[in-house]
Amino acid sequence: MAKSEAVNDVVEAATSGEWLGYSSGEIMDLLVSIGAKIAIAIVVFIVGFWLAKFLAKTVKKVLTKRETDPSLVSFLTSLVSMLIKTLTVVTAITQLGVEMTSFVAILGAAGLAIGMAFSGTLSNFAGGVMLLLFKPFKVGDFVNVQGEEGTVDEILIFNTILKTVDNKTIILANGAVANGTITNYTKADKRRVDFVFGIAYGDDLKKAKDLLKKFADEDEMILKDPDPVFIGLSELADSSVNITVRAWAKTENYWKVYFNMNERVYNEFDKEGLSIPFPQVDVHLPKEGE
Repeated sequence: MAKSEAVNDVVEAATSGEWLGYSSGEIMDLLVSIGAKIAIAIVVFIVGFWLAKFLAKTVKKVLTKRETDPSLVSFLTSLVSMLIKTLTVVTAITQLGVEMTSFVAILGAAGLAIGMAFSGTLSNFAGGVMLLLFKPFKVGDFVNVQGEEGTVDEILIFNTILKTVDNKTIILANGAVANGTITNYTKADKRRVDFVFGIAYGDDLKKAKDLLKKFADEDEMILKDPDPVFIGLSELADSSVNITVRAWAKTENYWKVYFNMNERVYNEFDKEGLSIPFPQVDVHLPKEGE
């Protein structure tokens, strides 16, 4: 009996144009609305995922042209793709009428909590990204960072590793490195070598300057063009007359030029009657009865 009543209800609803209290027109409007939302969501999915792929390829191409570290290229490409896809999914679900505000708020709160818990680590990570992206130095450069000097051995995502001239290993946090002062001694192709030589009061200043110019001219590692060697009297000191010499050399020849010039001055000044004075003090004793 119940079965026949249900069948009768269906037949009656069909003949009357109503279903579950909705007219056929209302049902049609609802289906059209749902269909439109589904269509828009599908279009958002297709466009969003295509955009994620396009932007990831563009980022990879740009970073590769700039010779960015391969590991950073891979990470940033994946990050861009993941972010665009996540936004696409959220937008598409929103188009279907699902309220995402609470979900996004929960994600934001979770992200804030994680960020506070790993603030130091995230700072080092961000510093590593900046170093690998903008390249204030590269592997093999001789730098001064955070008061430490050495040759860059490795640039990792969280740390930079230096090797000192006496082969010690120094590990620096990238957060501090990226936010601090960096002196790169080998980034430029040439460097200025500065000397200060002292001669005694009474020595021939012109002879000393002529000798220094001769030494510089004869040193093939000192660049003569476009910046000529500068030689000038810089200071009348307590115990010496100081002469400043400024010469330019290729970066890789800096220390060779520095040591060669010092050695030659020490060996040849004395032969030419020029003395290299040492600090001295004149003591005047009063005579008896004064």
